[in-house]
Amino acid sequence: MNYRDEQNKEKISPEQAQKMLKKEGMNVTVEQAEEILYFLRKLANIQVQHYLEKNTNKK
Repeated sequence: MNYRDEQNKEKISPEQAQKMLKKEGMNVTVEQAEEILYFLRKLANIQVQHYLEKNTNKK
């Protein structure tokens, strides 16, 4: 396994997301699943940044 594979090891692929959403009753295309994943990653990054800034300002 190379470095790039190691970096992407934990990421959910659009195909995996599509299957997961289908199990929950949502039929989306691979492209839509990709957009959903992009949005969720962006939202997660914003939340982590907000948390880190909040805790850095307390010190």
